[in-house]
Amino acid sequence: MKNLYNIIVLVAILFTQQSLNSQQNILSKIHEIATIEQKVMMPMRDGVRLSTDIYVPKTDKKVPIIFSRTPYNFNSWGDGEEKTRTHERAYEALKRGYAYVVQNERGRYFSEGKWDILGIPLTDGYDAFSWMSKQPWSNGKIGTLGCSSTAEWQMAVAALDHPSHAAMVPQGFGAGVGRVGEFFEQGNWYRGGVEQLLFATWLYGVEHDEFKPRIPAGATQEDLLRISRFYDLAPENPKVDWSVKLKHLPIKDLLKNVGGKKEIFDKMIVRKPNDKDWFNGGLYHDDMDFGVPSFWFVSWYDVATSPNIALFNHVRNNSSDSFVRDNQYLIIAPTLHCGFTRATENTIVGERNLGDARLNYDEQIYDWFDMILKDIKNDFKEKTPKVQYYTMGVNKWQSSEFWPPLNTEMTTFYLSSNGNANTLNGDGKLTSLKRKIKDNTDSFFYDPMSPVNSNGGGVCCIGNAVSGGAYDQQEIETRDDVLVYTSEPLKNGFEVTGFIDSTIYLSSDVKDTDITIKLIDVYPDGTAYNIDETIQRVRYREGFDKEVFMDKEKVYKVNLSRMSTSNFFQKNHKIRIEISSSNFPRFARNLNTGGDNFDESKGIIANNKIHHSKKYPSSITLPIVKN
Repeated sequence: MKNLYNIIVLVAILFTQQSLNSQQNILSKIHEIATIEQKVMMPMRDGVRLSTDIYVPKTDKKVPIIFSRTPYNFNSWGDGEEKTRTHERAYEALKRGYAYVVQNERGRYFSEGKWDILGIPLTDGYDAFSWMSKQPWSNGKIGTLGCSSTAEWQMAVAALDHPSHAAMVPQGFGAGVGRVGEFFEQGNWYRGGVEQLLFATWLYGVEHDEFKPRIPAGATQEDLLRISRFYDLAPENPKVDWSVKLKHLPIKDLLKNVGGKKEIFDKMIVRKPNDKDWFNGGLYHDDMDFGVPSFWFVSWYDVATSPNIALFNHVRNNSSDSFVRDNQYLIIAPTLHCGFTRATENTIVGERNLGDARLNYDEQIYDWFDMILKDIKNDFKEKTPKVQYYTMGVNKWQSSEFWPPLNTEMTTFYLSSNGNANTLNGDGKLTSLKRKIKDNTDSFFYDPMSPVNSNGGGVCCIGNAVSGGAYDQQEIETRDDVLVYTSEPLKNGFEVTGFIDSTIYLSSDVKDTDITIKLIDVYPDGTAYNIDETIQRVRYREGFDKEVFMDKEKVYKVNLSRMSTSNFFQKNHKIRIEISSSNFPRFARNLNTGGDNFDESKGIIANNKIHHSKKYPSSITLPIVKN
């Protein structure tokens, strides 16, 4: 045992040393071509100062700026993946003739003020642009770049249309999207009116306690540089088994139950989808203008794929500035959240091999920045389609000028059965012929104390509770509370690319419940890979600005929030959908009472019925590409 301990310690030391060596190597390269100024305290209009590191290339020419603002720790001293990535991003920008500026959001690490996810003043972004554009080495043009929380703030600030904010590259940016069209996700907090539990786990890991040690106000740059060598200000939280702890009820006490820092979660978990506070913070909503050319990056297995694509379409169609409308570009990769550069020649996402999904991301990004921030007359527009997307199943990159591509045709598949679609061994069918629908209902009991477990999908930041991506769903499909509808083997394969609509007719013996749906590609050997999934809380079926409860046994039409994909269903494969009332812990359980849900500890069992007939044609509509 002692020898094993010594080996573990040695491996840890070697790993740490390797990380330090890597960081030192990249820093040496940076020092050769740039000057670095750390812990610059950039002033905001209210007097709060934000900790900023500035990398400027050694040149007499004025240069454009790549700006990254983040809640994450980029303190240069010590080891750590985020710190090394910061240097790598800085080096990429510097060697291409850009200054690189990275800044912590207010209240994070060495930045002053109070942090509030999605509630940071938009003026912080505006003030930072003004300060940077006035520096003697700046050419006055700024491009923003980042993924996830380093991207989410960019959209709402783009609505302010600062004259120096010339271009942006938001990646995995769903947490910054509030309401866009039919989507009321409010920064990934909801899907179809159902709470996504990722924020409980994410906030536990990143939130700084309000009683944390703090740097005295007005500390000098010299003081901050000195103490940053010894104090990282990064919290180290006790490990939590989220696969167990997310089961706690009520959900408003999830963080309290694990001793977490609950101030922000407490405030947000009680907000309903149309709460006015969602519209007072840092989220972008579709009643705001948009003033910045953008190069958007989205993933098929991310937490907010459909609303992210919808935002691209919205800006392209609705910005008041024709130059902005004409300069919107989109890439959709077959990866997990922020996994763009992790694609390899054998890209495995979950359990599914999606082939060689590599793409020249950096080349495209900097050609884009060169064109706008440096006014270089390159061939970016000629060689770059408006939309680049990866089609799973045939595993290749494709392109289009629009999303969805113009050569798609919406084709409806109807649910049918003899009344026993429960499990994959049932008689649930999926047919494109409406005349073949059998007038029946399929029933299942939904017990919120025994929910259907999440298995893969588009997830982020949820600890060990769920692994994202494509996984074989057959084990889940043996549950009696999962309805399974499967097509006949396809005589000819076809491509499904675009938004996916689904309409379910439901009756129940409770006031409120949820409907989940999952689109699946079934291989000839039975392997059933999830393509996309969504959920709808039935009380919000008439809109997210009101709650309308059900009458017992009355049939209701429920349109679920749209899914999206690009997947080729090969010859002899089958199309399948699963329907149930839970997908936990990706989504919070509906306790079926009609109450607020976030403050309840006891649920009731719902007897839910899915109707399929000529009168009640439950269906899924797929965008099939026509050759």
